[in-house]
Amino acid sequence: LPPIIITENGVAFKDEVSADGKVHDPRRIDYLKQHFIQTRLAMLDGVDVRGYMVWSLMDNFEWGHGFSKRFGLTYTDYTTQKRIVKDSGEWYAEIIQKNEISD
Repeated sequence: LPPIIITENGVAFKDEVSADGKVHDPRRIDYLKQHFIQTRLAMLDGVDVRGYMVWSLMDNFEWGHGFSKRFGLTYTDYTTQKRIVKDSGEWYAEIIQKNEISD
């Protein structure tokens, strides 16, 4: 098999800032975790995965959904442009730092 790079893999939800000022997105964490696990299993089976790009770093305008769906690891307040790292962004940073998936 030729080497591959997985690009733009993510999931959209209607994320909202909670009363504690954070964005809790456990479904995104689960989605990404399952995809990372399956990617690792494919690599163990010999698939040459050279990269994996989560879609996306921050919420943005999506051609199919406008501003109604949020794909980002970072929440964007479209009025003020303030950014809040979502729980999934914190989780992803931990994976990158440790180079492993934890529960």
